[in-house]
Amino acid sequence: MKLNIALLAGDGIGPEVIDQAVKVCNAVADKFNHEIDWTPALTGAAAIDAVGEPYPDETHEICLAADAVLFGAIGHPRFDNDPSAKVRPEQGLLKMRQKLGLFANVRPTFTFPSLIDKSPLKRERIEGTDLIFLRELTSGIYFGERGRLDNGDTAFDTCTYKRNEVQRLAKKGFELAMTRSKKLCCVDKANVLETSRLWRETVQAMEKDYPEVTVSYEFVDAVAMRLVQWPNSYDVLITENLFGDILTDEASVISGSMGLMPSASVGTKAKLYEPIHGSYPQAAGKDIANPLATVLSAAMMFEDFKLTDEAQAIRDAVNKSLEQGYVTEDLADGGTSFKTSEVGNWLAKNI
Repeated sequence: MKLNIALLAGDGIGPEVIDQAVKVCNAVADKFNHEIDWTPALTGAAAIDAVGEPYPDETHEICLAADAVLFGAIGHPRFDNDPSAKVRPEQGLLKMRQKLGLFANVRPTFTFPSLIDKSPLKRERIEGTDLIFLRELTSGIYFGERGRLDNGDTAFDTCTYKRNEVQRLAKKGFELAMTRSKKLCCVDKANVLETSRLWRETVQAMEKDYPEVTVSYEFVDAVAMRLVQWPNSYDVLITENLFGDILTDEASVISGSMGLMPSASVGTKAKLYEPIHGSYPQAAGKDIANPLATVLSAAMMFEDFKLTDEAQAIRDAVNKSLEQGYVTEDLADGGTSFKTSEVGNWLAKNI
C-alpha cells in the first residue's frame, strides 16, 4: 500500500517525537512492503515565525491531500506569557480542527502491565482499565463568542452547541461501544447548563437506535472523582469540548505518564493522529522527551488503515521497550534512561 502522510511536527518537543514516529513507521513500511510519502508542513509557533500565521493555507492544502496527518504539538512560552498577543499557536490548532472538520477526538486510556506500579493510583484501582473518551472538538466554549466589557474588567466566553453537533459525536460513541462492551457514558452538567441538557436529551433520543448499548448519564464532577477511584468501571465516554479537554488529561496519568497516551481526531475531511501531551518547551532540543505516545498514535493510524498487523507490530515493540526498561527519563525512576532518539532507533530496529 502507498500512503501519503502529512507531517506536522509543530513546536517544542514536537519535531523530536515526530522524528521517532517516522523511524518506526518507515520500519513498518519496510517490514510489510508499504511505501510512505511524507509531506512536512508548518504549524503553530514555527509557522507564525515563518509566515505570521499558525495554520497557513499551504499546510491546510497538504493536510486535505493526505491520507492522514501525523501531528506533534503546538505551543511556545513566549506566547503563553503574553496575554496581549493577537496571534497564538493554539489558534492554529483550533483553526486546523475546524477547517479539517475534526469534530471527534478519540483518546484511549489503558495500562501497561510492566508500568502498573508507576501509576500515581493504587494497582487495585487501575488494573484492567481500558477506556476511550470521545471528545467533541469543533464547537462549545472554545469556539463561542468571547470578549471584554467594562473597560476590560468583565470577560465572557460563550458555550454554544447545536443538536446535530451532538448527534454526530454521539453516533460515533454508540458505534464504538457496539464494538466493545456495549457500555456508553454521556458526561455532562445537565443540572446546571442548558448545553448539557441539550446533550442529554439528544443522546437519550438516540438510545432506541442502539438497543444493545447500556447508556449512563453522569455529571462531569462525578466522573472526575470516579476516574481516580474506579477508572476500570468505564468503557466509552462521550462529552463536550471543555469537559473532554480536562477529563482526558486527568485520565492520561493513570498509565503512569502522559507521554504514553495516543489519540486520533476524525471527522468530515481528514484524520489526524497526535500524542495527547503538549509541546513541553522545557525539554525541547534536549533529546529527553518520551516519544511513545506519538509512536502509539502512529499505531492508531495503521489500525484505521485496516493494517492491523502493522499496528500490532508497533504496539509489541513499545511493550517490549517498556518491559526491558529501554525508556526515557520520565519512566526510568532514577535508573538507566535513554535519549528520545535512542528509543526511536531501538523501536525501529526491533520492528
